[in-house]
Amino acid sequence: MRRLIRGFLDRYFHDEEAVIFTILLAVALVVLLTMGSILAPLLAAVVIAYLLQGLVNLLLRYNVPYLLAVTLVFLLFVGVFMSVLLWLLPQVWMQFVRLINELPRLIVQAQGVLLHLPESYPDLVTEQQMRDLIRTLTADLAIFGQRILSYSISSIPLIFAWIVFLVLVPVLVFFMLKDKQQLVLWIENLLPHNRPLMVQVWREMDLQLSNYIRGKSLEILIVGVTSYVVLALLGINYALLLSVLMGLSVVVPFIGVTAVAIPVALVAFAQWGIGGEFYAVMAAYCIIQLLDANVLVPVIFSETVNLHPVAILAAVLVFGGLWGLAGVFFAIPLATLIKAIINAWPDTTRKPPGRQY
Repeated sequence: MRRLIRGFLDRYFHDEEAVIFTILLAVALVVLLTMGSILAPLLAAVVIAYLLQGLVNLLLRYNVPYLLAVTLVFLLFVGVFMSVLLWLLPQVWMQFVRLINELPRLIVQAQGVLLHLPESYPDLVTEQQMRDLIRTLTADLAIFGQRILSYSISSIPLIFAWIVFLVLVPVLVFFMLKDKQQLVLWIENLLPHNRPLMVQVWREMDLQLSNYIRGKSLEILIVGVTSYVVLALLGINYALLLSVLMGLSVVVPFIGVTAVAIPVALVAFAQWGIGGEFYAVMAAYCIIQLLDANVLVPVIFSETVNLHPVAILAAVLVFGGLWGLAGVFFAIPLATLIKAIINAWPDTTRKPPGRQY
């Protein structure tokens, strides 16, 4: 056993940088697990500043002074941030509240449609099957309503925390953009001077993260806006709420598309029943998702994240279970980080690049 452990250490931890990097990763993991909620504004500001740095660099290429470029990009960010906070979120919340208030009427309406299905399709379903389905759905909706009510009451103390979060994040973003060089230099001084492993991991992650975060943000915007236009033209109720859900569905590969299809189908079914309008909405949903997967994603993501679907789903389950929605959003970048570390980690048994004999 001692020989096995010694061989493992000699193989993977034979240099100082590997040991230091392991300690840094362990400390970062412990900090995230124990203080993730406390450091949420700082982590969110880091991600947003990293996202906005691309726009700053674009302005710098046109010889715009650095401070002016930072100011312009920050003002754009504040404008978008305030628009989402003061217009989009209230509108979405109002539609969500209206949907909750109309649930009893929609349930009664849906029950009537379901009970007529055996008359239209006697070979497929029976009246007893529909009554059992209605009983099950009613019980599930009652439980869901109770959970929403309990969550709303328990979340009242969190309002102050959210206010602090919304104030701190823009301030942190500005100073991270303005003092980027000083912050980067300070971090570099804490790291070993000879750090080829960290440099290789950072280069791969810089390419993947810049591509993923900026591309995914653009994809959410395009899918959300397109969905709203299409749903509004089709005349479905709660078009804004459903379009926001459709935009966010692209965050979670494979799972998001299937999960969001359920509320879209339920709202269309409650509004029109099974008919031409229902099929039109579902066809539009499928077309938008197909265009996103086969046209939009290849165009936006110049450097694709080369991960197996099983690895993506596993990352979504693990990091989503640890950090909720934030973990789901960053599941792919975190999985890519793990892959980059594995690829770059020094291994004495690996053959150097070159001719193989």
